[in-house]
Amino acid sequence: MSVTDTPYQTKSAVLFVIFNRPDTTQRVFEQIRAAKPARLYVAADAPRPDNTDDILQCREARSIIEEVDWDCELKTLFKQNNAGCKDAVSSAISWFFKHEEEGIILEDDCLPAHSFFKFCDTLLEKYRDDTRIRHITGFNPKQARKWGDNTYYFSNRTHVWGWASWRRVWNDYDKDLNKYSNDEVREKLRNIFDDPLVVDAWVNIFTEVKAGRINSWAYQLDFANFFNNGLVIIPNENLISNIGFGANATHTIDLDNVYANNPLHEIDEITNPVFIVPEKQADLYVLTRDFNIEEKRRKQNAFNGKVKRWFKSVFKNAAL
Repeated sequence: MSVTDTPYQTKSAVLFVIFNRPDTTQRVFEQIRAAKPARLYVAADAPRPDNTDDILQCREARSIIEEVDWDCELKTLFKQNNAGCKDAVSSAISWFFKHEEEGIILEDDCLPAHSFFKFCDTLLEKYRDDTRIRHITGFNPKQARKWGDNTYYFSNRTHVWGWASWRRVWNDYDKDLNKYSNDEVREKLRNIFDDPLVVDAWVNIFTEVKAGRINSWAYQLDFANFFNNGLVIIPNENLISNIGFGANATHTIDLDNVYANNPLHEIDEITNPVFIVPEKQADLYVLTRDFNIEEKRRKQNAFNGKVKRWFKSVFKNAAL
């Protein structure tokens, strides 16, 4: 489908997770409306206690759903008490997959291209029974760099700014990482990532999430993918733009972030890779930037140089 044609009508059920941003909610809703899902699930967290702005904005965001004007089975999960990002989003996805075997998940700041829905529909069907494939994302993190000549490539890393998956995958989700212990994680991550600094970064994230010091639901999906040896589908064109960066965001507050408001592209024809293997260099390219690996490596090398010079001076003085 060309972007100039009639928008593609999605076959998949869609979960729309909203909260307190009626402006971005409206923009994402318009794209969902154009795709006309036959089944739309909308989950909304409640206002935060004693936050008067939340009360009005959450009400406005929820009212947007009243604009559903196509033939659609609409289900809502509007919380009465604030659960917070981690519990609200993860429970919404669990609710969705309780009713659906597969589907598309969009949050209120993840603006999809029209062809995002066809991309998800096509690949949800193609890999429905292929348990190697666990996640389909519409977000392209590579900043215009492509990997291979096909529409998408495979990765070890999940991205949750507009994605699709199956109940069979979400059944492995472990919100509190209770299945895994700290002392075994490093060894397992070394089987996926060759760079020790990348491993260190993931071990630190695992430790912080498991201890409850990171209020996120998404890293747990990464670890479920890592520890089940799963593959993620990433498009070579960006199909999702995060329009929620700013002071009112929960995590994405930096307007100058390299991932803020990335332009959308459309995919006309989907071509499939022949080899179903992860593009390790693509993952390393992104993680090196996201985890600031080169700066850490420079500091590590500088420290090691100082240690070597200190030992040399000690041995030199001892020989005198």
